[in-house]
Amino acid sequence: MQNNVSLIIPCFNEEANIQKGVLDKIGNYTRHHDEYYEVIIVDDGSTDDSAVIIKNEYLSDFPKFRLIENKHAGKGEAVIAGIEAAKGDAVLFADIDLATPLEEASKLLEETRDEFPIVIGSRKSGRIGAPILRKLQSAGFIIIRDIFLGLGGIRDTQCGFKLFRTKEAMEIISRLQVFGKNYKVEGSSVSAGFDLEFLFIARKLGYGIKEVPVRWKHVETKNVKFIKDTVETLKDLAQIKYYSITGRYD
Repeated sequence: MQNNVSLIIPCFNEEANIQKGVLDKIGNYTRHHDEYYEVIIVDDGSTDDSAVIIKNEYLSDFPKFRLIENKHAGKGEAVIAGIEAAKGDAVLFADIDLATPLEEASKLLEETRDEFPIVIGSRKSGRIGAPILRKLQSAGFIIIRDIFLGLGGIRDTQCGFKLFRTKEAMEIISRLQVFGKNYKVEGSSVSAGFDLEFLFIARKLGYGIKEVPVRWKHVETKNVKFIKDTVETLKDLAQIKYYSITGRYD
């Protein structure tokens, strides 16, 4: 089991969630679990008081917390910034709404052996509480994703709960083509593209990927925009396919 983990928490206009106590839960959990070396909160250019609250109320109370303030570039770029800043041997990426409880991380940590440098949470056991429109969107996305990319039988690429060994994660992000310094978004962005490109490159590099069922509950969020996110995802998917065909990932 890894005992030196950097926990990465992307944050964009999460003042409401912070006021509900999600960072207190994260701070108290990681304080009592020595395997967590640090908690990197990456603020993605929030326009509310998220960053101010974190700086004024949390950094001093929770010594493991670090805050990175990025210009707004989307959730994928926030994760990349966290990976680049991580000091742990492994990085765990989790959504700030704790749709998957941090306690579930033990299932992923047990799998980070040599053959599985990447372990991803999977909601394939059920998506309790998710609206029917979201379930239909997910089903359609899986069909299109498999036609374009395959990804070797991975069922759930989009669960916001993933663990990577830092060395392999750094190698993957160095090869990203769609995501990187030139990726631009407007407003909130939870495009599936980053997860897809990351896992696609991991497969190209021959890294073992383990999918582990985790508990998950639907948490409604203003950052999810059905039409906008669908369009962004399809655009990113097409670009990944194009770069693959033209040899950019080779």
